[in-house]
Amino acid sequence: MKAKFSIRKEIKVAVAILGLSFLIAFSERKQGGSVCKDIVVELDNLSENHFLDEADVLHLVEGSGEPVKGVGINRIKLKEIEKKLKYDKHILDAELFGDLKGNLIVNVELRRPIARIVQSDAPDAYIAEDGVIMPVSEKYTARVVLIGGAVKQLLESEDLNRTEEGKQLMAMIEFINADPFWKAQVAQLDIQKNGKVIIYPQVTGQLVEFGKPENLEVKFKKLMVFYKEILPTRGWTRYERVNLEYEGQVVAE
Repeated sequence: MKAKFSIRKEIKVAVAILGLSFLIAFSERKQGGSVCKDIVVELDNLSENHFLDEADVLHLVEGSGEPVKGVGINRIKLKEIEKKLKYDKHILDAELFGDLKGNLIVNVELRRPIARIVQSDAPDAYIAEDGVIMPVSEKYTARVVLIGGAVKQLLESEDLNRTEEGKQLMAMIEFINADPFWKAQVAQLDIQKNGKVIIYPQVTGQLVEFGKPENLEVKFKKLMVFYKEILPTRGWTRYERVNLEYEGQVVAE
């Protein structure tokens, strides 16, 4: 009797699984064959930056050259639209899919700016946290460290991770942003033609000759010693420049 009961139970489970699989397959076929009635935009990182909003993304989808509304979702060239959306440098990633209601879901992740490149004779640009150079927006201004000076090469690279100098600058920006004190104190980094960096501080008046963006932890420790031990005793306005390039010492003028 126990064996017969076990067999019946297994048969019922198998039938239930088969029925569930049929419903899933039916739902998938229904979804794939449904006509797109509307486009629903979902933005990640919207609370952090507003370079693009839902209307902007909707405009990009509708202007992609691919038919969407009134077309069967399984016939929409989703990958092509995703590719075209990512031509916009503000967009880090895009994923499109249809739901059971006939909506085309457009999920977009925006890039986050970590620095702003400033120029007197050309438009500004932002450096995103993945190193990509992206244009500024009339809708939103991010409060980030400024990068000035010889920045033409940075803009031409379009991605700081493509060059060793760009990677070093990225590491310096990330180091500054990771520390609350330095993030508040460092107002601008000026890149010289020889690749060396000058720091313009927010509060103290001394220009900081940082040298090449390397040995970051050691140099910033020396600068902190200068702020904590030298300026309070010698006077906050006594020095105009401080040089961190020399090993084991701080040179102030």
